Amino acid sequence: MKRTTALFLTLTFAVTSAAVAAQSPDREALMSMAQRIFAPLPEVVDNPDNPLSEAKVELGKMLYYDPRLSQSGFISCNSCHNLATYGVDNLPTSLGHRWAVGPRNSPTVLNAALHRTQFWDGRAADVEEQAQGPILNPIEMAIPGEAYAVDRIASMPGYVKWFERAFPDEEKPLNYRNIANAIGAFERTLTTPDRFDEFLKGDAQALSDDELAGLQVFVDYGCVGCHGGTALGGDILARFGVVESYWEATREFITIDQPTMPMDVGRFAVTQDANDLYVFKAPSLRNITRTYPYFHDGSVWSLRDATQIMARVQLGREMPEEDLDKLMAFYQALEGTIPEYALKLPILPASSKHTERPVFQ
Repeated sequence: MKRTTALFLTLTFAVTSAAVAAQSPDREALMSMAQRIFAPLPEVVDNPDNPLSEAKVELGKMLYYDPRLSQSGFISCNSCHNLATYGVDNLPTSLGHRWAVGPRNSPTVLNAALHRTQFWDGRAADVEEQAQGPILNPIEMAIPGEAYAVDRIASMPGYVKWFERAFPDEEKPLNYRNIANAIGAFERTLTTPDRFDEFLKGDAQALSDDELAGLQVFVDYGCVGCHGGTALGGDILARFGVVESYWEATREFITIDQPTMPMDVGRFAVTQDANDLYVFKAPSLRNITRTYPYFHDGSVWSLRDATQIMARVQLGREMPEEDLDKLMAFYQALEGTIPEYALKLPILPASSKHTERPVFQ
């Protein structure tokens, strides 16, 4: 999906940046180039099929933080996508129901609504569809069925009233689809503006000299082929390991006490198409300094190491330390501000009854 577009962008902007670099580019020239490749974050990411409203967003926030959407009553969306730690849990792969260890790293929820697809293998179209998956996944939140989830939420009178406010035109507003729609609406407000956005909006002084040098390296190497656009990623699905196999490049980062992980076939598991073997979504680089460990298996903790691995397996190049230093500086400019209201814990509705005793074992 869009792999030829990635190659075209890489070649186009490599030529453009080379021409600019030859003229000893100043801040204005770099800003003009960046504005053609990237775009500043919007305040919210609306969805015509799930229009945002204050009531819907607030309901989604409550559901996002509510562990009663898991069978055990212990795991919430925030457990694996902790907003206080930039939308991730900082684990290689997350812990789920009955302490099951998931097969893939939990990507950040921040700015995820901008992505063309969701999950590492792109199997969900948007955040609303994505929100339906973990609740029912037996090794994540482990709710045994959609009706079970609806019954549990319906056992809380406060939630019944909130669904009526959030979906006023529906005869039966409390349904499984709307549970996910509310969560998705909340997630569509989780954008994190940063200094790079100010630069893209016209403030030529928003970035330091080191950060500007890193931006130039980022473009010169062709990183924009997979990490362009508003989110600096999330737009394409690409093979991880174009030049060198990723499991070979990351082998040294698998420690002797770490369980052997099965080789992840990526999107192939969804489509059974040989062209999708080892194909994954190119992640967003927004807040990349805070969303460690890296890659779909969380095998690499150092952003510097992860960047060098990407240069090797995708570009067939070994980055000199000087260029890595510049990129590390640029990445700092991508660390944004989490919406303050999203970090404030909501007061959750009380239960008047329990449909079933939570499973804690």
